[in-house]
Amino acid sequence: MKYVEKVLKNLKKQNPREAEFHQAATEILTSLSPVIEKHPEYEAAALLERFVEPERVVMFRVPWVDDKGKVHVNKGYRVQFNSAIGPYKGGLRFHPSVNLSIIKFLGLEQILKNSLTGLPIGGGKGGSDFDPKGKSDREIMAFCQSFMTELYRHIGADTDVPAGDIGVGAREIGYLFGQYKRIRNEHVGVLTGRGISYGGSLARKEATGYGLIYITEQALKARGDSLKNKTVIISGSGNVAIYACEKAQSLGAKVVAMYDSKGYVYDPDGIKLDIVKQIKEVEGARIKEYAARVSGAEFNPDCRKIWTIPCDIAMPCATQNEIDEQSAEILVKNGVKYVAEGANMPSTLEAINVFISNGVVFLPAKAANAGGVATSALEMAQSSGRMFWSFEEVDAKLKTIMTDIYNNIDKAAKEYGFEGNYVMGANIAGFIKVAEAMMAQGIV
Repeated sequence: MKYVEKVLKNLKKQNPREAEFHQAATEILTSLSPVIEKHPEYEAAALLERFVEPERVVMFRVPWVDDKGKVHVNKGYRVQFNSAIGPYKGGLRFHPSVNLSIIKFLGLEQILKNSLTGLPIGGGKGGSDFDPKGKSDREIMAFCQSFMTELYRHIGADTDVPAGDIGVGAREIGYLFGQYKRIRNEHVGVLTGRGISYGGSLARKEATGYGLIYITEQALKARGDSLKNKTVIISGSGNVAIYACEKAQSLGAKVVAMYDSKGYVYDPDGIKLDIVKQIKEVEGARIKEYAARVSGAEFNPDCRKIWTIPCDIAMPCATQNEIDEQSAEILVKNGVKYVAEGANMPSTLEAINVFISNGVVFLPAKAANAGGVATSALEMAQSSGRMFWSFEEVDAKLKTIMTDIYNNIDKAAKEYGFEGNYVMGANIAGFIKVAEAMMAQGIV
C-alpha cells in the first residue's frame, strides 16, 4: 500500500543507521495495510506517522565510579513511545549492545504487546550500554543510583513505569527503586519487578516463561493437540528460558536443549532443570557446567547449532535475531511444528517468512512473551490498591490473559483473511486498540 510504503520510506530516511528499528517497523507496518485500507481516516490523520514516532526520547550521560576510583561514563536512554491507552510501560536493558535503534525497536514492539494484554498500559523502553557482568554489587549500585538520578524526573506511577529486562534483575531494580524513593521521598509503584518485601508481585519472575507456555498450550489445544511428549528446544538460560522449561516439563513436554552466550547443552534424556537453576541462579556459572555434571549431556560452543537439533517446538528466549533464514530452514527440514518467541524479535524477517510459508504455527514475541508485562501491570494494580495477591491468583490471571491474547490474534487473523498468520493477527489486534484511542484523543 502506498501510504505504508511512504511512511516506511520516511522513517528510514529520518532514522538512518537504525537497523533494528527499521526491521521492527517494517514487520509491523506492512502487516497493517488491510487495516489502513479499511480505515482511510487513519491516513488523513497521519496516524501511522504519529504511531512510529516516539512521543519523547530522553538520552543522558551516566557517570559512575568503580571500586578502584576510576570514573566511567555510559549512555542512558528512555524512549516514551505511546501513551494513548495508558502510562508508558516497558523494561530497562543494561547491555553493551544497547543503542538508540535497539531501544526504539523494543519500544515500538512494546506498544502492541501492551495493547494485546488488554490492560491500560502504553509502550516505552529504556536502558544503557552499561554491562553488569563482572561488576561488584557496589559498582552496580553506583551505576543504578547515577542512572536513576537523571531518569527519576521523567517517570512516575501514572506517567512511565519501567521494569527489568536483560541485565536488569532484582538487584538492579532494588537499587533503582531505592534511589527513586530517596530523591522523591515517596513509596509508589514506579518500577515493577520489585522484591516482595517492598511491593513486588508473586509470579513476576516466572511470568514471561509461564506465559509463553500458556499461549503455546492454547495454540496446540486449538489443533486438538497438547504439550505432552513434545520435544522442545529453548534458547537462553535466564528467567524466561528457565521458567518456560519448568512449565513445559510440568505439562509433559521434554526440553532437550538450552544455551547461554558461550554455547548450548543438549540432553537427549531431557534437561534436569534443578541442575540448570543451581548453575545459573545460584552459582552464576556458564551452562557448559551442565554437561560436566550430567552423564550423556553434550556441550557445543556454537550457539547457532542449537537449531539443528530436531524438535516439535522451538522457543527462542535469548535475544533479537538469533534465528536467521538458514536456521529456520533447518528447523523446518527437521520437522518443527511450532515456534513461540520468548525473546523480543528473536527471528529475522526472512526466518519468519520461512516458518509461515511452510505452515509452521508461529507465535510472535509481541503476543507470546507478553506474560511478563502483563504481570507487571498486575503488580501496578496491586500497588495502587495496596493489595497483595497470592501466587495462584496472579498465575490464574496470567493464564487468562495469555489465553485471551491467543484468541484475539486468532480472531483478527481470520477477520482480515489471514487465518493462521499470527504475525498479522498480533499486529492488527494490538494496533486497532491503540489507533482507536489515538483517533479519539485528537492530533496529539
